[in-house]
Amino acid sequence: MTQKPGSIHISCQNCGISQLCLPYTLDTNSLNRLDAIIERKRPYQKGDTLFSNGEPLHSLFAVRSGSFKTFNVDNNGNEQITSFHLPGDLIGFTSIANETYQGYSEALETSMVCEIPFNHLESLSRQLPALHKQILKLMSEEIKQDQHLLSAVNSKSAESRLATFFLELSSRFMIRGLSPSEFRLSMTRNEIGNYLGITVETVSRILSRFQKEKWLKVEGRFIHILDEHSLKRISGVQAVNCPLKTVNY
Repeated sequence: MTQKPGSIHISCQNCGISQLCLPYTLDTNSLNRLDAIIERKRPYQKGDTLFSNGEPLHSLFAVRSGSFKTFNVDNNGNEQITSFHLPGDLIGFTSIANETYQGYSEALETSMVCEIPFNHLESLSRQLPALHKQILKLMSEEIKQDQHLLSAVNSKSAESRLATFFLELSSRFMIRGLSPSEFRLSMTRNEIGNYLGITVETVSRILSRFQKEKWLKVEGRFIHILDEHSLKRISGVQAVNCPLKTVNY
C-alpha cells in the first residue's frame, strides 16, 4: 500500500490493541481492506485538536497511543469535559447523527491516532458484515455506558464518583495489559473535577482522605491503588472489571 506524505504505516495486524478496536473479529482479507483506508499521521502534541465543534464529520479516530479529552464549551466560554479516551477507544461516534463534530477533542499528551475516513468506513461496512456488526457493538457499548454513568452521577457522592473514576481507569489499564494498581494520570486534577462535576479543591480533599485511609498513594500524577476493596465499597459497586471507557459525567 502506498503511504501518504507525513503518514506512519503501522498495520492493524501488528497493532497490540486491535482487540479493543474495529479490527476485532475480522478475518485477514477484511482486515487488509480496513487497513487500506486507515490514515496514520504524525503524533499530536499536548493541546492539539482532533476536531472542533460544528466542523463537518470527515473521520472517526482510533487512539493508538497517548490520550485525549472531549469537551463542550458553553456560551460563556466554560469547558465541560465529557470523556477521556485511552488507546483502543474510538472518538467521533456521537457526531454521526448530525454529520458534524459535536464538541471538541484535544490531546492530553503526545498521542497517535488511526484516522478512519467516515465515507470509506461507511461504504466498507456495507460490504463486510463483521465490520458492520463490530461498529454497532462499539456504539451500543458507548450508549450503554452513558446510560449507566448518567444514573451513577445522579445518585453518587463526590467521594463515590472519584473512587469509581479510579476503579474504572484501573479496569481500562488492566484490559490493555498494563498495571491496574499503578498508573499515571494524563489529566490534571482540575480536569478530573470538571469531568466529575466537583471542584478541584474537593478532588484534592478526597485524595488526601483516601491517602490517609491508605486506600491509595498519590505521587504527583502517579496513582498507586493500595486497597481496591475499600474503593469498591465507597463507589457502591461489587466489581469494576468491564471494558469501559472512563466515567463520563
